Amino acid sequence: MTGKEKIAMVIGGGPAGLMAAEELARAGCAVTLAEAKPSLGRKLLMAGKSGLNLTKAEPLQRMMPVYDEAADWLRPIIAGCDAAAIEDWARGLGQDLFTGSTGRVFPVAMKASPLLRAWLARLEDLGVQRRTRWRWTGWQGDGLAFDTPDGPVTQNPDVTVLALGGASWARLGSDGAWAAILRAQGVDLTPFAPANAGLRVDWSAHMARHFGQPVKGVEWQAGAWRSRGEAVISARGLEGGGIYAISKGIRLGHPAQIDLLPDRGADDLTARLSRPRGKTSLSNHLRKALRLDPARIALLNEFARPLPFDPAALARAIKTLPLNHDGLRPLDEAISTAGGITRAALDDNLMLRARPGVFCAGEMLDWEAPTGGYLLTACLATGRWAGQAAARWAQCDPTD
Repeated sequence: MTGKEKIAMVIGGGPAGLMAAEELARAGCAVTLAEAKPSLGRKLLMAGKSGLNLTKAEPLQRMMPVYDEAADWLRPIIAGCDAAAIEDWARGLGQDLFTGSTGRVFPVAMKASPLLRAWLARLEDLGVQRRTRWRWTGWQGDGLAFDTPDGPVTQNPDVTVLALGGASWARLGSDGAWAAILRAQGVDLTPFAPANAGLRVDWSAHMARHFGQPVKGVEWQAGAWRSRGEAVISARGLEGGGIYAISKGIRLGHPAQIDLLPDRGADDLTARLSRPRGKTSLSNHLRKALRLDPARIALLNEFARPLPFDPAALARAIKTLPLNHDGLRPLDEAISTAGGITRAALDDNLMLRARPGVFCAGEMLDWEAPTGGYLLTACLATGRWAGQAAARWAQCDPTD
């Protein structure tokens, strides 16, 4: 042990980086937080524009399966910063919270800005120094190299946490440029891919009047991925949580389909569709017999035209409607990123095996999750884990 104050550098000012900086400062390290953009928390603020979904209020055993292949190694990390812990942390920042009917947890303010202001004030009280417009360019010898408004700068901290985000929403700071730097250091990476992405659909002309309409009460499916979330019909395709939840299945090449009436069986639909309709149009018959709204009728016409007259065949089309599409939206338009630093490249403390003393957190790591509180939970949890592990590293001499 040495008596001098240990110096820590956190690179990246998103949720994972802020959490890591907080843990390091609480442990007594002198922390500098470097961010390439002019301000911190930009992606957090963007997420808060539609209501900041902090976490999902559910037991760990229900939460973990959404992380798929990463669930096993993320389990202890998220157990240390689960939904209850995140709620306590947010309340500690003066945020009143509420839990929606689906278990999603939000600040009463429904915005990220009050929480972010309180968080930054806490970090300032803990002595964290902020450096904005500092873009990390890699290592210069053993030092961290940055391009700054005052020219090139090199820092030599005792410990480093990288929390540079994935490769989506580059304008907010997550441009994935760090991948080339780490790859040159021998760090194994899984290629980036879009996660929680919208779907591109080349609509026929009749769909234009439905742009902006929500699609509710359906079940989306692609392989093993299913969702009853909502989506919105847009000029470019389909957007929203319902589609995001199955985007991994689509990315893996599974055919996508829609069950327009998931709470009714095919036999029930067949019986209802077999009722005499006289001179009523088929669209009105679908509306009256099945209570299908215009958005669902439009999708049925779009993907199953010409509609079969046989009631049983029409019922099958309603239950297994092919979702024809042109693939996911581009990576930079995705909500989050799949791929990144592989688990094998990290030890159990999220330290890079190729660069001892360098820890990683957030979307840099190779995991993905649907929206609904799961993304932010894992970012905060890995940030806390990496920050605590980095603090332990800084307090000992690794040559001992």
